[in-house]
Amino acid sequence: MKTKTILCFFLFFVLSLKAFGEAEADTIIVNIDYSYDRPWLNYPVVVSLKDYPFTTSSRVYFEGKELPSQLDDLEGDGINDEMCFLVDLKRSGTYTCKVVLGKTETQKDYPLRTYAELLLTNPKVKDKTKQNLYIRQLVVTNELEDSYHLVHHHGIAFENELIALRIYFDKRQTLDLYGKKRMGLELHDTQFYTTQEQRLQGYGEDILWTGNSMGLGALRGWSNGKTQMLDDVAHRGQRIVCHGPVRTIVEMSDGGWLWKQGQRVNLTERYTLYAGHRDICVEAWAIPVAEGLRFATGLMHMAGASKLSDHKGLRGLWGTNWPAKDTTTCIQETLGMGIYVPAAYLQKELACDGLDDAYVLAPVNGHLKYYLTYSADKETYGYHQACDWFTYLKQWKALLLAQPRIKISRRHSK
Repeated sequence: MKTKTILCFFLFFVLSLKAFGEAEADTIIVNIDYSYDRPWLNYPVVVSLKDYPFTTSSRVYFEGKELPSQLDDLEGDGINDEMCFLVDLKRSGTYTCKVVLGKTETQKDYPLRTYAELLLTNPKVKDKTKQNLYIRQLVVTNELEDSYHLVHHHGIAFENELIALRIYFDKRQTLDLYGKKRMGLELHDTQFYTTQEQRLQGYGEDILWTGNSMGLGALRGWSNGKTQMLDDVAHRGQRIVCHGPVRTIVEMSDGGWLWKQGQRVNLTERYTLYAGHRDICVEAWAIPVAEGLRFATGLMHMAGASKLSDHKGLRGLWGTNWPAKDTTTCIQETLGMGIYVPAAYLQKELACDGLDDAYVLAPVNGHLKYYLTYSADKETYGYHQACDWFTYLKQWKALLLAQPRIKISRRHSK
């Protein structure tokens, strides 16, 4: 009798362990239905973890191979909100990926393909490539008159292997561009202030001087037929949301922005850059939803540049500029820029005003989305002529409009 009792207890213990183990992971199937006739390499797949709130690890399998994946806590509350991975869609058809979401394992370390940094300026460190006061986020009130010089390289910076940018931490919030010669992550080494020695080693550098223009797609207000900078705010912030093997996301916040006399909104702008991409997705949210609220964005005017517009949300340019006000310390840089505003948000295309080629945007339920891209002529892997750049821009827009259909289904517990 005693032996039977021990045996029953042992079986119960084994079955309990098995049941517990089955609850340690969820398996989902992601079907990607792609119907476009051009390849889409590094297509980003994003899976919401709303129904999987305790996910601590992810494994993605496609055609017998494991793909790098990334878990992101978007809200900064310690809970992962999304899982993402990249897959090559080489032709039209249906692609099936298996995703295993673990609840106890730690996330596997995959090679980094994106990076972001935000640093306070350290007055004790004179070398601009060796600043060391790394922070994750920063919020200042309107009592601070000069937020621009508070942070190193004047704002948050982010990159993937192809491109790198910084966003000014002031009322302009302009995107400034860094041109690479070779593919790779560089910002941790150069911190946007490339030395002559680093240039000789093949590093890239700042390639644009934006002044008060929109640069590459800075978001501005629009009121009474004029653009307006985001100057009257209660507080302003920058935050690194994530960076890793799949994507980097950085965020701007303009709390209590006075967009109209007597009316303020809280504005959040999010910039997402995926590995292997030369384009950035820009999203913005205004809370509360304000009737009549309009925005403007576009490309800075560059004297003598070749320009493109399809008058349906796509604009581009190819031109040459001095990347600094002091032209004795730099050489002229040639580059291409592009912007695409989806029809849902596009209200009006504006004629060039001598400073910018802009659009007026209307948010939908307080939300905006548009896309930006650029290429430096110095790239060994990029574009070098206006005609080739404009061809790329047209193909880029067509690809953005050919979004695959994604179906996600839960298969079973593992």
